Amino acid sequence: MKDKRILYVSSEVVPYLPETEISSMSFEAPKMVNKQGGQIRIFMPRYGNINERRHQLHEVIRLSGINLVINDLDMPLIIKVASIPKERIQVYFIDNEDYFKRKATLTDEDGKLFSDNDERAIFFAKGVIETVKKLNWSPDIIHVNGWLASLLPLYLKEFYKNEPLFTESKIVTSVYNQSFDNTLDKNMINKVRFDNINEDAINHLEKPSYINLMKVAIDYSDALIKGSEEIPKELDDYLKNSNKPVLEYYSLDEFSEPYLDFYTTKVLN
Repeated sequence: MKDKRILYVSSEVVPYLPETEISSMSFEAPKMVNKQGGQIRIFMPRYGNINERRHQLHEVIRLSGINLVINDLDMPLIIKVASIPKERIQVYFIDNEDYFKRKATLTDEDGKLFSDNDERAIFFAKGVIETVKKLNWSPDIIHVNGWLASLLPLYLKEFYKNEPLFTESKIVTSVYNQSFDNTLDKNMINKVRFDNINEDAINHLEKPSYINLMKVAIDYSDALIKGSEEIPKELDDYLKNSNKPVLEYYSLDEFSEPYLDFYTTKVLN
């Protein structure tokens, strides 16, 4: 993996949020590639419950300041950055006062999904891509983790399909058993439709459930990884029928060699 550029886009990353399958792998995989001589960038949302002082986040003025249009509204994009101690890995945080100021991640204190999680997902996908464009950094692989990041493959290959920076980029999505009850805002499909995205591409979003969000991500990825030992049967079947390279589940103790082999032989070739 020496000198290969890998962009990790994740809904959660250790040490900024508690340990889960997603947050732990979103730290361990970049750390492993970094040790192999790869070039790494990590992007995640700047949730309001991340302690900026403790983790030494600071705003990057030259990257901030553009507006992203979400459902016909201008939403300012703020970019913050921090370094993971001892790892020499930079993490970029996508921030916006309306979407990410609240002191929680995806649900309120009663465990109910925030009503604007669909817009937060659109904002996160666009924000990552616009920031990477400003960095003028062309990734060889973009590895997506977590459902809040799951619109990135769709937006990259539809909304940004004419962006030369990503012409050679391959998208890998990890599919986890981290779902949610019910659905996101039922009007989500219209908000994505607003961006002139191909109608056939977003049929699944008529019902924006966890399963259907991940089906859209699978459709627009080049390769896939099972991030959990067990994933919903409907998604497992969808993976099998995707005719794309799929890496089976490996735990944190044993993933390094399989991931490296998958990146080099199945994703980049």
